[in-house]
Amino acid sequence: MNVPSNLKYSNDHEWIRVEGDVAYVGITDYAQSQLGDIVFVDVTTTGETLAQNDVFGTIEAVKTVSDAFIPVSGEVIEFNEALNDAPETVNKDPYGEGWMIKVKMSDPSELEGLLSDEGYKAIIA
Repeated sequence: MNVPSNLKYSNDHEWIRVEGDVAYVGITDYAQSQLGDIVFVDVTTTGETLAQNDVFGTIEAVKTVSDAFIPVSGEVIEFNEALNDAPETVNKDPYGEGWMIKVKMSDPSELEGLLSDEGYKAIIA
């Protein structure tokens, strides 16, 4: 299972990559493999400020629909519009082109409570 060391992870299988005060968020390789073929990503929270662990959208796979949780508090400033036409990108490249949202973090100290790559590997082992 691919678990990059430069990211932080939530217990709900989201990853976060911080660039300044903006963070990219998506689901992990493990999560996409458990969901199966993703057919739709629905994010209706763009422009909203959410608290840590709030639902920011849903991920629809062939057999299920799952909530996606924001790992840090902040404003959802962008949805990856490319996923409208190619939701399967989340399956193919979950840590790259398959990112879901960009967040302007309101409390970067929340990052300290997230898992490292080693911590995340331990919960999916």
